[in-house]
Amino acid sequence: MMTPTQFSGVCLVTGDVPRLRRFYEQALQVGATGDDSPAILEVQGAQLTLFPADGMEDLAPGAMQGAGTGCVILEFAVEDVDRAAERLTGLGAPQVKPPQTHPWGRRSAWFRDPDGNLLNLYSAVAG
Repeated sequence: MMTPTQFSGVCLVTGDVPRLRRFYEQALQVGATGDDSPAILEVQGAQLTLFPADGMEDLAPGAMQGAGTGCVILEFAVEDVDRAAERLTGLGAPQVKPPQTHPWGRRSAWFRDPDGNLLNLYSAVAG
């Protein structure tokens, strides 16, 4: 019998792991492990791995050809979106969308990481 597929995480490939590491450590309030090749942040249910672009090329030459940065939206459930957004704004994170309640039952705020990816912090709201 086959085991169901389990999502375990996301890997962001970047030209500046230390910069992205600092951003996500502050944004997610969790420390990273690793020596920046890669850096791994453990969050409930998954890992966020930050891997250097030159390391990807070492593993598989040409792997990054045509790949871009800033094309990912990472979503994290938080207890209080407004408080989380205020904290990130205070840290200088660029806000793309202030906290807003949507008809599909989420209140969310969007920020941009140093590589241009979107960070969506959200909470479920009563319908």
